[in-house]
Amino acid sequence: MPIWLELAIRVLAVVGAFLTLPLLVGQTEHKVMAHMQGRLGPMYAGAFHGWAQLIADGVKFVQKEDITPRDADRQVFRLAPVISLVPYLVVLLVIPLGPSGLVAQPLDIGLFFVLAVVGVGVVAVLMAAWASANKYALLGGLRAAAQLLGYELPFVLAAASVAMAAGTLSLPGIVDAWRPWWLLWQAPALAVFFIAGLAEIRRPPFDMPIADSELVFGYMTEYTGLRFAFFLLAEYVGIVVIAALTTVLFLGGWKGPFLNAELGWLWTLVKVAAVSFVVIWLRVAYPRLREDQLQRLCWLVLVPVALLQLVLTVGVKVVI
Repeated sequence: MPIWLELAIRVLAVVGAFLTLPLLVGQTEHKVMAHMQGRLGPMYAGAFHGWAQLIADGVKFVQKEDITPRDADRQVFRLAPVISLVPYLVVLLVIPLGPSGLVAQPLDIGLFFVLAVVGVGVVAVLMAAWASANKYALLGGLRAAAQLLGYELPFVLAAASVAMAAGTLSLPGIVDAWRPWWLLWQAPALAVFFIAGLAEIRRPPFDMPIADSELVFGYMTEYTGLRFAFFLLAEYVGIVVIAALTTVLFLGGWKGPFLNAELGWLWTLVKVAAVSFVVIWLRVAYPRLREDQLQRLCWLVLVPVALLQLVLTVGVKVVI
C-alpha cells in the first residue's frame, strides 16, 4: 500500500472516531441520565428512542446567531473554541485501538506526548474566560486555572506509576506489559488517574469552572451558536480520551479472555464504553464540590496517594 494512502486512511479513521464517538457518548448521557432520574429523555428526534437528538442539537447550534460581545477581544474570543478541540484530536492519533499497528501514529514516548498535549486544554479555557470581557466568565476561568494546574500533578504521577511498572512510555508497550494482577497493584494509581482526569475535563462533580447555578455558565457564558457547540463537543471528546487512556494504561487495552488478537479492538471499545458510562453515572450520583473541597482532595488525598503508589511501584520493581 502506498505511504500516502496509508496515511490518508489513518487520518480519516482518527477524524471519524473524533466525530462519531463523542456523539455516541453524548446520546448515551441523555438517555442514561434520563432513566437514572426517572425520565424518558429524548424521544422524538429519530425513529427509535430519539437517537438523532445530538444531530438535531448540532443543526440547531449551526442555525443560531453567532454573537461576539462588544468589549471582547474578538480574535482570541473566536479562536478559543477551536483550540479547545485540538488537543483531544491530536491525542487520538497515538491511542492504540488494538495490536498489530492499530494506532494512527505509534510513538516510543506516546505517554509523555499525551500528557503534554492534554495539558494544553487549559489554554483554550483561559482564552475564552479572559477574552469574553465578562465577570462570570473570568471567575470561571480563574477556577479552571486553579483546578487544572492543581490536578495536573496527580494526573501525571499516576500515569508515571504505570510507565515505571511497564518499563516504557509507549502506549502499545504498556498494554503488552500489562497483567491482570495490575488491577490490584496499580489500583490506587487507577483511582487517582481517573479522578484527576475528571477534573481535567471539568466533568461533575468537578464542574466548578462552569457551575451554572453560580456563574451562569462560567467561561462559556458569552458563547452562542457553533462556537458554544465546539466547547460541548470538546467535553464529550474529553470523556472519550480519558476513558481510552484509562483503558490503555490500567485496564489492559485490547486484552480480554474471549477474543483473539485480531478482534482485540472490540475489547478496547467495550472498556472505553464502560468507563464513559461511569463518567456519566458520576454526574447523576454526586453533587458539585466546593472550591475548598476540590483543593483539599487534590493536595491532601490524591497527591499523597500518587506518591505512595510511586514508592510501591519502585519497591516491587526492585524486588522483581
